[in-house]
Amino acid sequence: MKLTMEDSKQDPIAYRIKFTPHPNSKDDWCIYPTYDYTHCLCDSIENITHSLCTKEFQARRSSYYWLCNALDVYCPVQWEYGRMNLSYTVVSKRKIAKLIAAGIVDDWDDPRLYTLSALRRRGFPPEAINRFCAKAGVTMAQTVLHPDLLDFCVRDVLNKTARRIMAVLEPLKVVITNFPFKSPVTLEVPNIPHDPSKGVHGIAFDQVVYIDHSDFKENSTDGQYRRLTCDQPVGLRYTGYIITVKDVIKDSTGNVQELHVTCEDSKKESKPKAFIHWVSSPITCEVRIYDRLFEHEFPEDPKQVPGGFVSDCRQDSLKVINSSLIDQSVEGNTEHLTKFQFERVGYFCIDYSSTNSKLVFNKTLALKEDAGK
Repeated sequence: MKLTMEDSKQDPIAYRIKFTPHPNSKDDWCIYPTYDYTHCLCDSIENITHSLCTKEFQARRSSYYWLCNALDVYCPVQWEYGRMNLSYTVVSKRKIAKLIAAGIVDDWDDPRLYTLSALRRRGFPPEAINRFCAKAGVTMAQTVLHPDLLDFCVRDVLNKTARRIMAVLEPLKVVITNFPFKSPVTLEVPNIPHDPSKGVHGIAFDQVVYIDHSDFKENSTDGQYRRLTCDQPVGLRYTGYIITVKDVIKDSTGNVQELHVTCEDSKKESKPKAFIHWVSSPITCEVRIYDRLFEHEFPEDPKQVPGGFVSDCRQDSLKVINSSLIDQSVEGNTEHLTKFQFERVGYFCIDYSSTNSKLVFNKTLALKEDAGK
């Protein structure tokens, strides 16, 4: 193509002859058009009004207009704007492909990445991503944004839309020795507490319940610990009962395996320091906990990461828990990408790999931003 572009390069190549099978058309064609030749013509054929590009394509604008005018076809408008980058990640397709090839991430939709398919799989709602883009705005300058702004937008949307359920990631068995009912009872709990119009769902309450291991300490000298100890009772959410530890069952290595407790009506006892979540007659599921993939804020900066971005990948960015427990109310709501709030834990969504016989949840975000970040 006979022209001089903005960067003084002359006569950009229109196409190459290459006798290599194409992934789609195989050996039908040996002509491989270049970006300069195909971009403007595809936009013209598809009646695109404005072609929105990042700043690095500004130098190709002259070839874009030149070819459309030379062929006397409809010519769209090309607009350039600054690339929106995020810290603690990479967005280059070439670099993401390198992570996939090295086995560091599974694929383009690995929830630790920030591709659209990865954000969808992690449970980020489209409206939250749109809200994030609106807050960031459009500029001609190169910008690097912190993921916390995106996380804020996601929490704001999910807080209003994600149904609440109770789940225990690392379960500890609790037996209520004076269970006040002759048989299991069903309790009604709100789907979204601050929005009664979203309705309620039922959960089972039985003599055996499961709490999270992190909600129990045999002996706590930390005055800030407000959950269950041998000397400190807690309430069970939605039940109206307070439990007190009477016996701690351990295995041969001294690990706590089971608690025997008694329960009392919360109306007749002093208010406990905390009310913890629990499950009874639960469903076993797999939970995948995702964290930041990179250790440093700017993994592509050789000053921060002399060994290159691949060397900055964290070994603990994914934790898989195979024996988590979730209340039975989730049944009937197991469509892929369905979003939930696990009470007191965080936001989660159902993964593509989930089946009726094995539910798999991806952690979207914690309920609050980690103060240690």
